[in-house]
Amino acid sequence: MLKRGQKGFTLIELLIVIAIIGILAAIAIPMYQAQTIKARLTEVTHAMSNVSSGLMAFRTENGYFPLCNDVGDILSSIGVGVATQGAARVAAMAIDVNGVITATIKNVTASPAVDGSNLVLTPVTDTATTGIIWAWSGTLSGVSGGAYMPKK
Repeated sequence: MLKRGQKGFTLIELLIVIAIIGILAAIAIPMYQAQTIKARLTEVTHAMSNVSSGLMAFRTENGYFPLCNDVGDILSSIGVGVATQGAARVAAMAIDVNGVITATIKNVTASPAVDGSNLVLTPVTDTATTGIIWAWSGTLSGVSGGAYMPKK
């Protein structure tokens, strides 16, 4: 008698494949979401970095940091047209008399831990070169152990 060849997969084989796909999805989806949030936050950090460049030029010319309560004040004081590039992700931006730039984040994610948090860029005098370096801080650092905080 001739034996027939096996056709198809057994139930166990199919369940193993489904379990493997489920495990991979459980790992990949949170990583994808975290990278999406980081990518959206780059709009905010780039806008703040552009403002810091214009702020340093203003300080070099005038000898002080301007007080700016909103993006309109920033544009009229330091003339940085790129300050509004991240406007879709920035609810508010301000500069105090010490040169500290504060931005409130919006439209990054539905999570209240990111949206509504603040990102702060502070000028610090470098003792070695007497130049200014910028330090990131803010309420965003409390999110996911600081995973979304920009690096220096």
